[in-house]
Amino acid sequence: MFEQLADVFTSAAFKYLTAVDASPVSNQHEIGGLIKAGIGRDLGTPNDGSQIKIAATLVYLTEEEGEPVISEDTVTWYDTRYQDPNRSSEWRLYYKSNDVSNMFKPGDFFLIAVTREGTLLMFFCPPNSDYEDQIRTLFGVRDTNTNKKGLTGVEVGTPGFTLPIRLMFARYGLEIGSNGTDYLELILDRFGATFPKTKDFSKFARDLTRELSPVEAPDTALIEWMETEESAFRQLERHIVQQRLREGFGENGDDVDEFVRFSLSVQNRRKSRSGHAFENHIEIILFANGIRFDRGAKTEGRQKPDFLFPGSDSYADTFFPNERLRVLGAKTTCKDRWRQVLAEAKRVQRKHLITMEPAISEAQTLQMEELQLQLVVPEAIQASYQPAQVEWLMSFKDFIDEINCLQRL
Repeated sequence: MFEQLADVFTSAAFKYLTAVDASPVSNQHEIGGLIKAGIGRDLGTPNDGSQIKIAATLVYLTEEEGEPVISEDTVTWYDTRYQDPNRSSEWRLYYKSNDVSNMFKPGDFFLIAVTREGTLLMFFCPPNSDYEDQIRTLFGVRDTNTNKKGLTGVEVGTPGFTLPIRLMFARYGLEIGSNGTDYLELILDRFGATFPKTKDFSKFARDLTRELSPVEAPDTALIEWMETEESAFRQLERHIVQQRLREGFGENGDDVDEFVRFSLSVQNRRKSRSGHAFENHIEIILFANGIRFDRGAKTEGRQKPDFLFPGSDSYADTFFPNERLRVLGAKTTCKDRWRQVLAEAKRVQRKHLITMEPAISEAQTLQMEELQLQLVVPEAIQASYQPAQVEWLMSFKDFIDEINCLQRL
């Protein structure tokens, strides 16, 4: 696994957008100051006046949209003063209007990073938001006393939280810092160019990873199984989608409605599959540890906790002690969805939620603690949280140990 930002990125910088940054000029936007911030050297500065086209992924993160808005685009890097020999070079990055640039506005937080593959990752989000705090934490730029106008470089040579960054990007369908393992041939040999059942694919992903002990290292097993499945699924998805695009949509290949339906099905499958995969791997680890539980058992009304301990029969038995009951919600990301767990299994006063979400704000974890929701975070991801939060967090192994103690009584 990568342990430093430098394993994934060559340089990065951040700022708050100015009116010039966010206001379109001839249907384009421009960002300056990349040379001073240390990014320009990685993009290249040819002296022949040539423009450099760079593949870029632009991401806008906002609670209002629910899901990130992502645009894959090409940006242009060139010297605006090349034609004027009497003036020093001024390199700027131009990017066209797209779904992301149509959303951001002056004052928004912006982080740009150059990957080792030579592509750009550009994040935008509202200022002082949980997303800004999360991005700052992951890139090690917690200090908010920064120049409000100019780009500030990020020291990528120091240890960073590349594992949580990769996991976060994977949920958006982006592969950052891939180890380069190509699973496609193995996938096609096993399943063909079709989407298999999620449980079957989860088992396939576990078989692809190195030998891990879900008893001795449940946190590591959960992370590596999820990482492998995300990577393998993206490879299969890319293959199937490319084939479908080549075939076209409708009788003449240009049916827009059919294309939109296909696009939505891809997005919906990606979202639901990740959550099911997470539960699949958790289930296998619980089985390996000899824990009694029911997955998706009904409690009051129509509530169905992801995992109920020791099971629905004990929960329905009014003589079974409440203090020996547990529920575990499973969400790859939290945001405000963590509150859903609070309504499940009324007999359980203190509930648990396991997540892969890095760097959740202290304000949110304090709310969870006050509402008696215990957050469970795999150990490696806990490094992205603040020290005071880590003292309160449980690892997956901590949770398993607690359940084992209860079930031995």
